[in-house]
Amino acid sequence: MKKAPVKSPTSQPIKRSLIVLTADLDMENAVKGILARGKTLGIREIAEDTDVKFVRHPNRDAGCCKMADSFLRMFCSQYEHALVFFDRDGSGREDLTAEAIESDVEDRLSKNGWENRARAIVIDPELEAWVWSPSPNVDLELGWRNHDPSLRDWLVEEGFLSPKQVKPRHPKEAMERALRHVGVSRSASIYYNLARKVSLAHCTDRAFQKFKNTLTEWFGVV
Repeated sequence: MKKAPVKSPTSQPIKRSLIVLTADLDMENAVKGILARGKTLGIREIAEDTDVKFVRHPNRDAGCCKMADSFLRMFCSQYEHALVFFDRDGSGREDLTAEAIESDVEDRLSKNGWENRARAIVIDPELEAWVWSPSPNVDLELGWRNHDPSLRDWLVEEGFLSPKQVKPRHPKEAMERALRHVGVSRSASIYYNLARKVSLAHCTDRAFQKFKNTLTEWFGVV
């Protein structure tokens, strides 16, 4: 009786640390910029070339919201963990809270092979909520360095911000208008640069805090 051939260890799939599904390139770049700051976050290095894979859903926010489980099913044996990022605005489930949407997506991912290894991060209302910070790097990246009036004063004048607010009521519209006002082209690289430079310590956004806590849980340095 012939013995079954012994499989070489190299024939086994190599399990990488993380796969990240995003709604668009802007969001992908923001996540890349944050992941590059492992030391600041207190996590181990997650190398883009060897540890993490980024994929974008062709149906953007709604695709991530409604089809993340089927889209990522083929990857569940190749990656230790999965993260899904999308905006609540445009998800098609604006009738639900961001937390309720996350719970639904995570439940479906769990039932499709990920068990407790996947998390959904729903930004409410949209990614640009992470852009607005008191950091001078925001003015710099948006082309408002040494501009008169200052970016914050202009936001107040235009009705996007009250004097006591930190973030504009309509963060995406505010960002696009601010860029147009100073003649700066909107680019996905802006999100990466901001994510690399702006202090993470003072960001109180709920979705960002969940993202940070998830990274600490999965990749934290003891």
